[in-house]
Amino acid sequence: MKLDRIALILIVAGGAVYCGILVLGMIALFPFGLIGLGIFAIFAAIFFTVVRQRLSNAEDDYYERNVDK
Repeated sequence: MKLDRIALILIVAGGAVYCGILVLGMIALFPFGLIGLGIFAIFAAIFFTVVRQRLSNAEDDYYERNVDK
């Protein structure tokens, strides 16, 4: 496994742990944390929508493979 892939895995794992701790902290601040949880949920939904669209777009894959850099 290449070093850049290992670094990417560690960054994603660290981000997931950070987001988990962030959500737990917002749950601990129950009445006021709901605002933060709502904002966090909106950003998460937008992020996952963008990633899903990018992974399912054949045109982007074509240009990524065939256009010279």
